[in-house]
Amino acid sequence: MAPLKFCANISWLFTELPDFTKRIYAAAAAGFQAVEAAWLFDSDLQELQKARDDTGVEVVLLNTPPGDVKAGELGLGAVPGKEAEFRQGLDLTLKYAKALKCNRIHLMAGRIPVDSERTAVAKEMEAVFVQNLYYAADVLSKEGMTGLIEPINTRITDPRYFLDSPHQAAAIVERVGKPNIKLQMDIFHWQIMDGNLTQNMHKYFPIIGHVQIAQVPGRNEPDRPGELNYSYLFNTLENLGYNGYVGCEYKPLDSTEKGLGWIKEYWTQRR
Repeated sequence: MAPLKFCANISWLFTELPDFTKRIYAAAAAGFQAVEAAWLFDSDLQELQKARDDTGVEVVLLNTPPGDVKAGELGLGAVPGKEAEFRQGLDLTLKYAKALKCNRIHLMAGRIPVDSERTAVAKEMEAVFVQNLYYAADVLSKEGMTGLIEPINTRITDPRYFLDSPHQAAAIVERVGKPNIKLQMDIFHWQIMDGNLTQNMHKYFPIIGHVQIAQVPGRNEPDRPGELNYSYLFNTLENLGYNGYVGCEYKPLDSTEKGLGWIKEYWTQRR
């Protein structure tokens, strides 16, 4: 069994440092060979490229833009009437992804409109999402890239997010039917919305394109007290033959560096 490959999510880790370029250097110094991030669009692209080249750290995942954050948007992929903005955001993400040699893009679905019932708008939003994913799949395939969709839990993190369960997301991936549109399995969200992690990991493994981790319910380091036994989950991923990256998307309880004992122990055991 090959050991798992981890990447530091620099939107969550190394936030003691003010900008993303410094966080890339910090991640490399801590032993990470790859990073991921939500949005880098406020950062100088040439500086990001330099940090990537200087460290040899791979950039493995970026998100499409959230939209108008002040208006409460968190992604546009499933939002009716925002198709043009979604495509513009995809173009912007592609610009950064190509420059940073990143081949995975999280295509954010977005939120249900305020004062709308989930059941009342679900069919329309899914139809919009599917059409946007068709479009994204074709654009990304020309670049050799994979598009990912991620269910986000509506019980703790975001009550209005459209895509909220692994089953809903898997059904949409199946409906789109494009080989470069896959599931992003954030174990934190999957546990909160459905539990049953072992069976869900086995069931959906063929369409999982990226994994992220955090302890439940605090969303802290995976070795903190909580609901999840990450030694077991890591073994499960290894046994399944997962060869993608595992994104460390959690909130350090102290400094990032002080909370990295779990991954250093993993690296020591597996090397």
